[in-house]
Amino acid sequence: MNVATFRVLLLCLLSGAPGGQLLHAQEAATGFDIRATLTAQMAASNELTEAPRSGAPTVAGARAIVYPTWKISDHWFATGALQFATRPYYYDDFSTTGYGAKGVVLQSTLNYSRVSRGGSVLVRAGVLSTAFGSFMLRYDDADNALIDLPVGYGYYYSPVSIEGLAGMQIDATRGRMDGRVQFANSSPANPRSPFAHDQYGNWAGGAGYTIRQGLRVGASGYRGPYLSRNYPYFFPGEANPNTLPAHALGLDVSWAHGHTSAQGELQKFQMPYMKIPTFRESTGYGEVKRVLSARWYLAVRGGYSSANASGRMQTVETAAGFRPNRLQLLKAGYEYEHYSTGAERNDNVFAVQFITMLHHSAGHE
Repeated sequence: MNVATFRVLLLCLLSGAPGGQLLHAQEAATGFDIRATLTAQMAASNELTEAPRSGAPTVAGARAIVYPTWKISDHWFATGALQFATRPYYYDDFSTTGYGAKGVVLQSTLNYSRVSRGGSVLVRAGVLSTAFGSFMLRYDDADNALIDLPVGYGYYYSPVSIEGLAGMQIDATRGRMDGRVQFANSSPANPRSPFAHDQYGNWAGGAGYTIRQGLRVGASGYRGPYLSRNYPYFFPGEANPNTLPAHALGLDVSWAHGHTSAQGELQKFQMPYMKIPTFRESTGYGEVKRVLSARWYLAVRGGYSSANASGRMQTVETAAGFRPNRLQLLKAGYEYEHYSTGAERNDNVFAVQFITMLHHSAGHE
């Protein structure tokens, strides 16, 4: 995150109060801003017909994320990201049982920011996305050029969950350098509610360097206990969860030039056990997006995973996007996954998403 990004964040805050003159965020001293992303999805996959779901080959789903922001002063503001999604919606849901809907707080923070010509500082406390990796900046369907999540990211038993963590984070920039450090109540591999048992402090952080405009490289990591006693892989007789810290290291790169952009990550995870062998996994992905016109784009993502407990997996996903207007996006995508083990070694998913973005704000001097 560079100084320009901080300025965009602050300028996007709009403010409002009864009896005041309505202003845009960049003009207002205080106020309220609310944005939302609404997604309707239709998917078809062989996974939906196989055990344990054993259902129809197609399924409809929906997801909504609401982003309220309250600008308190020039330096203080509160933000949130509240999600409601049906099940199944994510591709990970296709190989599980059950139908329904669930709401979750992805982010809810009180923030303090300072921006100068030389750098910037942002302090956040509350419910945060993990500081590990780079995809968390694009988990919204309107920002993700494709439909699925990259390898390594997910909701259920993934090395990096996009669910929120209770904690505190400091982001800072200086020249071409940017960095972040986070302390949270649980691991990105197993997020825990602030009211749940088995909460253990976890550290995460990362740093990046912008080599030139459009090209940035970064690294990140996390460390801390990840198991909880109700975790599916916590077996009788296992050691106390707070004595089994997980480790993760990641590298990321992003590049953009003209109408083409590319991003990628390499990650390694180690999750220790005493009763079973330590789980080790390496993941990676790379994606490219090409804007064809003001309305059309194409994107492709390739990824892999190699784990000592589950073998290897390779995936290729493609998508085309069409923008009817500035507030709507239609995506159609196909994903193919191949596994080195198991009875069903190939999975195919075709999905269509229709995304609508809403925005309202008001403020006063």
